[in-house]
Amino acid sequence: MTRRSCVIYATGIVCAHLLIVGIALVVAQVFQTMIHNRLKKELTLTEASQVFESWKNPPPPVYMEYYFFNVTNPEVFLAGGKAVVTQIGPYTYREYRPRENVTFLENGTKVYALNPKSFVFVPEKSRGNPEVDILRTVNIPAVAVMSELNSYSFLLRTLVSMYMNSIGVEIFMTRTVHEVLWGFKDPLLTKIHSIRPEVDEMFGLMWKKNGTHEGEFVFLTGERDYMEYGRIDTWNGLTEMSWWSSNQSNMINGTDGSVFHPLLSRKELLYIFAADLCRSIHLGYVEDVDVKGIPAYRFAPPHDVLQSPEENPTNTGFCVPAGDCLGTGVLKVSVCREGAPIVVSFPHFYQADDKYINAVDGLHPNKEEHETYLDLNPTTGVPIRACKRAQLNIILNRVPGFPKTKHLNEIIFPIMFVNETATIDDDSAAQMRTLLLIVTLVSNFPLLIVGMGAILLIVLVVLVCRSRQKKNEVKRIDFTEAFHSFTVSLNLPRLSFSFSY
Repeated sequence: MTRRSCVIYATGIVCAHLLIVGIALVVAQVFQTMIHNRLKKELTLTEASQVFESWKNPPPPVYMEYYFFNVTNPEVFLAGGKAVVTQIGPYTYREYRPRENVTFLENGTKVYALNPKSFVFVPEKSRGNPEVDILRTVNIPAVAVMSELNSYSFLLRTLVSMYMNSIGVEIFMTRTVHEVLWGFKDPLLTKIHSIRPEVDEMFGLMWKKNGTHEGEFVFLTGERDYMEYGRIDTWNGLTEMSWWSSNQSNMINGTDGSVFHPLLSRKELLYIFAADLCRSIHLGYVEDVDVKGIPAYRFAPPHDVLQSPEENPTNTGFCVPAGDCLGTGVLKVSVCREGAPIVVSFPHFYQADDKYINAVDGLHPNKEEHETYLDLNPTTGVPIRACKRAQLNIILNRVPGFPKTKHLNEIIFPIMFVNETATIDDDSAAQMRTLLLIVTLVSNFPLLIVGMGAILLIVLVVLVCRSRQKKNEVKRIDFTEAFHSFTVSLNLPRLSFSFSY
């Protein structure tokens, strides 16, 4: 056997083995299964896992941007006209949210944690000074008192109204942004506090929320099932709520929004329990995006999350009392937060009925600025970018016994909205890109083997073709020499041809 033949046979054997092994690995998905099992094991809330420390102390900076609606014509509105508002802000605060008192339960299958949040003002990311800027907005303590007295006698409401007038309490108040946000001593609440000490005399939208937590959480670590990674098991000792009017509405579903299980699918719905909304919401796939070179799926709340029960009967349970329902795009949360008739929505009533948007001049809802969304890497389930946007509103209507409300028709009046944002930092993004590169290379290793086999197959074909071509040339040369020898042996005369003109 010649050297050329040995090379051809060796190439053929190696090519066959590579193709057989590679195709078998691709079909069996051995490497993909190995990587997926590794991800499922590593992405758990256990002390040994690589994600535990980042879950305990989140590295990406979180910013809270507060926007307020300044009322420019309160007198016209109280006289029966249409309110006009202008948006001011943002007033941006850096949010710190480490997890504390972390304790593992039930052999590491659950973990208990508190999540206190603290806020520090960031002037370079803000537009205005909250301690200087003046805001004219609804006097929420006054509206809360009027709403609470709505079920009491007309005489009592009249007496309270007279007292409110005597101390100068109006339906609209003028305060600094800092006071409205972080608290001030309210004259009406001070009087009530003297009668009922359990009522706080201070009021602020974020009063007592700087440095405090939203409750005691117990999470599933994902040790038993990777699909349970980060899912809330109990909140304040509860496995379900009791405020709403249906079992489905009272369910505590999903995670707290900071982690999700790996190997996400575009077809699945993700659930998040929002303690500030007193309910769980779901998010659906929207599109593929890229954040700092990291591929991600964008998930956002679909339109049916806040649809009216007429359009989405599953939302009937959020009508409290039963049958007392609002329209699409708004949710009344005063059932879980004592006090004023508070309603939440997306900013500028995005995805809400036109009647809410048109009730006030100055609202301009749009998807780019007012949509809530999460960009998640599908392989790891890690949030790469998050944007949570919610608006705080209050119900204003006519209350008998309070003459200043006599021209009011029921309206959901916007107060402010918050834009909570977080994007993966550069160091974490670099680590994520490296991890995804390794995952891609290992997962596609069988394809690499098939590719090498295909290249060797091409080389084999070339070698075989050249070998056959060489053999044909050798046969042709041998035939010519044989023919020449034959003519010589016959001693044939040479023929010559000449041409003459």
